[in-house]
Amino acid sequence: MKKEKRIRDVVKSIGLLTEKQLKQALEEQHRTRERFSDILKRLGFISGENLNDVIASHSGIVPEVMANLKIPQEVISILPPLIAIKHRLVPTKLEGDLLTLATDDILNLLVIENLGEQLKRQIDIVISSKAELDHCLEHYYGLKEEAIDNVVESLEVSDAEAKSAAREAESTPHEEEEAPIIKLVSLLIMEAVRARASDIHAEPLEGKFRIRYRIDGVLHEVPGPPKRLQGSVISRIKLMAGMNLAEKRLPQDGRIRFALQGKELDLRVSTLPAVYGESVVMRLLDKSNFALGLKELGFLEDDEERFKALIKLPHGILLDTGPTGSGKTTTLYASLNYINKPDRKLITVEEPVEYQLSGVNQVQVRPQIGLTFAKGLRSILRQAPDVIMVGEIRDNETAQIAIQAALTGHLVFSTLHTNDAPGAVTRLIDMGIKTYMIASSLQAALAQRLVRLICPHCKKEYKPSQEEIMVLESANLASKSNGLRMGEGCERCSFTGFLGRISIFEILVMNDNLRELILKNVPTNELRKEACKAGMRSLREDGLIKATRGLTSIQEVLRVTQEESM
Repeated sequence: MKKEKRIRDVVKSIGLLTEKQLKQALEEQHRTRERFSDILKRLGFISGENLNDVIASHSGIVPEVMANLKIPQEVISILPPLIAIKHRLVPTKLEGDLLTLATDDILNLLVIENLGEQLKRQIDIVISSKAELDHCLEHYYGLKEEAIDNVVESLEVSDAEAKSAAREAESTPHEEEEAPIIKLVSLLIMEAVRARASDIHAEPLEGKFRIRYRIDGVLHEVPGPPKRLQGSVISRIKLMAGMNLAEKRLPQDGRIRFALQGKELDLRVSTLPAVYGESVVMRLLDKSNFALGLKELGFLEDDEERFKALIKLPHGILLDTGPTGSGKTTTLYASLNYINKPDRKLITVEEPVEYQLSGVNQVQVRPQIGLTFAKGLRSILRQAPDVIMVGEIRDNETAQIAIQAALTGHLVFSTLHTNDAPGAVTRLIDMGIKTYMIASSLQAALAQRLVRLICPHCKKEYKPSQEEIMVLESANLASKSNGLRMGEGCERCSFTGFLGRISIFEILVMNDNLRELILKNVPTNELRKEACKAGMRSLREDGLIKATRGLTSIQEVLRVTQEESM
């Protein structure tokens, strides 16, 4: 381990650490098993951005270019996926008993030292860029059937013993000592993060235990554990989420905090008793990837300016509508972030609080103790806020209080479950709200959906079909068909042709004519006609414009707006 020793010497010689600090950091790593660089940062010993470059240049370690590197599978299989991903190590070649490991963190001293002893090999290290290492980790350590099989094969215990292992302490200091069930659940979560999944679905069926990931809004089945491990895996997830392991007859909700590659993840967990066992859904909330800018939401230029003007209004109510998972919460958070200034007091009441916003007072609804949306909103008004966000208007009481707040000088944001923007008015009337109150308080209603973005890595031009041209003609966009693109499919997008999502919108902005129609309680289609005269684009029209700009596809727009008639 000459290079590892040389790194220690360099750390001291360049004045990065004193002997005392180095000893303290090593003792801390033996105790916590954290990455060495993370410990140094936590203890306040280092803060430099180019630390790897400095140490590499002093220690003589040559950077490794991994962009086109082909690593044999027998070399990759030397290092278990959990260790490779957690400690950011990729084996690149094996010559005799000398194993070369690439990393973007050459201060990972203890792990490298221990690996040499465990693998009974000499270890050489090379430095790689973060981007190249990320690509190698994703390419070589994705959740393939072999990875599942490797973990399952290590389960040399009965199912009863596996269940017992799942109830052990949540984590252990040494990866090699972790129960196989713990490794298996961690692997499922890691792969979901790698695949950019928003949800993990663990579904007991009659003859199998199915695992599916929701990626860009579409469910994909992935290799799962055998049926005999179903109870053990579900028990482990419930333990991590702080649920009652013995209760299998009633639905439960919980939360898991999971740290992976420097990211802090929140997983909202829900269990539901089904015929063949408890169905589990874990929703992944990645705080580090949460975009809070209006630019990232996907507004067209004129809609963005219109929306910015609306969220700067001094009072009134703005409603964001759409089904579950259409991006409503993200839009509201981006709006709050945009108007969050020291001279304004912002308070939210949510169920649950998904992301914490700096400078905003956020209230978590707790129905089990009587803290409902209505009660929380009533209390919020006594705090003299300028802006209020209500997670969702579900009943007459909440709607009444929200509208009263809008009429008494507050700007109120909230969501409703309706199919389109004009439908928000009809929904409020159905809840028992008087038409004159709606007409007086409502400033705008927004509807949105999420469509998949064409993968930028395999995007290409194509000639549209006759049916697609007819769709464009119905929106007066046939002249822009040369902007259409499609994804051929590549490794980056898992050969789907799509990578990421963007919102499509329709924005109904209130005017005098619309207020008169609301007072007359006209049908939703009459409101829609008047809103379109005033400049509102429908969801489908907004989506088709984005398709002609090469952002998404016509078929994708039709898929998410199929209830709309052109």
